[in-house]
Amino acid sequence: MRAVCQRVSEARVRIDGDVRGEIGMGLVVLLGVARDDTGTEATRLAEKV
Repeated sequence: MRAVCQRVSEARVRIDGDVRGEIGMGLVVLLGVARDDTGTEATRLAEKV
């Protein structure tokens, strides 16, 4: 499990040109999860973020 975090002043997710989600100032997290990742690993990563 890996996470890349970035502080943003604003961010949007667009799919086929349509805005599907957006935030103002905050934190964007790109999360990669594998089949063998466990709930314990997810909890540990969430605590770090």
